[in-house]
Amino acid sequence: MFRTTVTPKFGDLDGLRHINNNTLGDWFETGRNELFRIFTPDLKVDYEHWKLILVHNDYDYLKQIFLGQDVEIRTHILKIGNSSFTLGQEAWQDGQLKVKGTCVLVHFDFMEQKSVPIPDNIRLQLEEHLISADEFGKE
Repeated sequence: MFRTTVTPKFGDLDGLRHINNNTLGDWFETGRNELFRIFTPDLKVDYEHWKLILVHNDYDYLKQIFLGQDVEIRTHILKIGNSSFTLGQEAWQDGQLKVKGTCVLVHFDFMEQKSVPIPDNIRLQLEEHLISADEFGKE
């Protein structure tokens, strides 16, 4: 599992004084940074070096998140395919699961504009963070 701590800021609030739902997409992306380093260690973002493309994501908003306490983003691997993999991500605040979501990333060659198989050495690194679907999103 990858763990990232984010500190909610005033600008993340909406009119009801909880964290705006749209903020979670940014926080979950931040939670994927260490995973991105498995594919592109220097995080060089250009067509020759970047190897991932996001093709799907969804969220379940379980409880409200508020200003004043840090939020831990937990990122797990749920499934590894030939060229794609599914992540499970969770936002925890004050010991409670607040939001969970999944996304699918594809190992992608931007120069050729096509998916490519995940190399074995990267697959092994992904497997270190693999959990079962039953374990995901449990308090």
